[in-house]
Amino acid sequence: MAGCVLALLPSAWTHASAGPRLRTTADAPAAEVAVVFGAGLWNGRPTPYLARRLDAAVELYRAGKVRVVLVTGDNSRTDYDEPDAMRAYLTGHGVPDSRVVSDYAGFDSWDSCVRAREVFGVHRAVLISQGFHIRRAVALCRAAGVDSYGVGVSDVHDATWYYGGAREVFAAGKAALDAVFEPEPRFLGPKEEGVSRALASVAD
Repeated sequence: MAGCVLALLPSAWTHASAGPRLRTTADAPAAEVAVVFGAGLWNGRPTPYLARRLDAAVELYRAGKVRVVLVTGDNSRTDYDEPDAMRAYLTGHGVPDSRVVSDYAGFDSWDSCVRAREVFGVHRAVLISQGFHIRRAVALCRAAGVDSYGVGVSDVHDATWYYGGAREVFAAGKAALDAVFEPEPRFLGPKEEGVSRALASVAD
């Protein structure tokens, strides 16, 4: 019984940390930046799960609740580029290219959160992901120093959804370790001015 309690503590932490900060697109607070986490590609295009995350970002942008969208994902191979596919989807749905910033080294949620703060200078953001992942994303970004609110998009409860929910129990353990030990991202790199330039273009 004690082992079960310990195993569930990380999940309890993510729920406690993120619970009061979960919103819908309708009641999300205004923030300069929305962060959309990658969720895979099919034939070079966003998967249905990722498309729904991007749809939420489009909705927030059109409502004037965010001014810039930071897309963060995997571009570790020349034949796999999540951020550019996400950018193409957003611009195809009316978000100006100048308002989209790409993080090509968002290899996992912790890396994306740390890079948002340390590389792109994001201090406050609305995060967008599926409901089963958004609590962990908010908890990690808060631990990384980003004042975060989360929009968890809804999805059909298919096999992928159930797999994602089950995976979160184990992923929460890694998240707790990341928050405690604050490891360096797989690739940190130099600071980038993409977000600040995009915000400046809005002001102009």
